Amino acid sequence: MSESVNVLLVEDDAVIRRTVGLMLERYGYTVASAEDGLAGLELFRAGGHDLLLLDVMLPGLDGIGLCRRVRETSLVPILMMSARGDSLDVVGGLEAGADDYVVKPVESPVLVARIRALLRRATFTRAEPAVDGQSVLTFGDLTLDTDGLEARVAGEPVVLTPTELRLLLEFAAHPGTVLERQRLLRDVWDYGWDGDSRVVDLCVQRLRKKIGAERIETVRGFGYKLVR
Repeated sequence: MSESVNVLLVEDDAVIRRTVGLMLERYGYTVASAEDGLAGLELFRAGGHDLLLLDVMLPGLDGIGLCRRVRETSLVPILMMSARGDSLDVVGGLEAGADDYVVKPVESPVLVARIRALLRRATFTRAEPAVDGQSVLTFGDLTLDTDGLEARVAGEPVVLTPTELRLLLEFAAHPGTVLERQRLLRDVWDYGWDGDSRVVDLCVQRLRKKIGAERIETVRGFGYKLVR
C-alpha cells in the first residue's frame, strides 16, 4: 500500500481484537483499537480514521449505537462484524448506517477484500457522466450532479454515504433498467464473489428515505430500477 490507511477497530474480545489488529497491520494498515463502544466513540472523535470496523455486541454502547453516533457527523466507511449473522444483527447494522458487514469468524483475505472495496468506494473522486455525456441528470424532483457528486431533492442537498452515492450513480447510469441484486453487489459493492443481497435491499431502503420511495421501483423476483 502506497499510503497508510488508519482503521479504528472496536472489539470487546481481546483475542479477536489482537488477532484482527495484527492481521490488518501485516496488510499494511495502521490500527487503533478499543474494547467498548464508548472508548471507540472517544477515539473516533479524536479523528484521523479512514475506516471503522465495529463489533455488534459491545459493552456500554453497542456497535449499532456507536454506528448511529458516528453517522451523526461523519460519512466514514463502516464495516460491522457480527458473531451471529442473523437478520436482526444485519438489518440493525445496515439501518444504523453501516456500509457492509461480515460474520465472525472471517477469513483474512475476505475481511481485507471487504475493507479494500469500502475504501475504493469512499475515495473515488469523479464519476463518468451517466447519460449521453450529461453531468447533471434530472429524475422528477431529484437532480444528480455526476461531476460534483451531489444529489438534490426539490433543490435541497441530500447527504449520502459513499455506498449510497455509488448505488444512486449506478441507477442513474441505467434509468428505467431493472438492475439485479447480484449485479449491484458486483458493480457497487465490488464483490468478486456471491454476496448477501440483504446489503442491497437495506441500502435501497435507506436511499429511498432520502430521495423518495417512489423514485426506486421494486421489480419482484428481479431487482430494482430508477424511475424517470
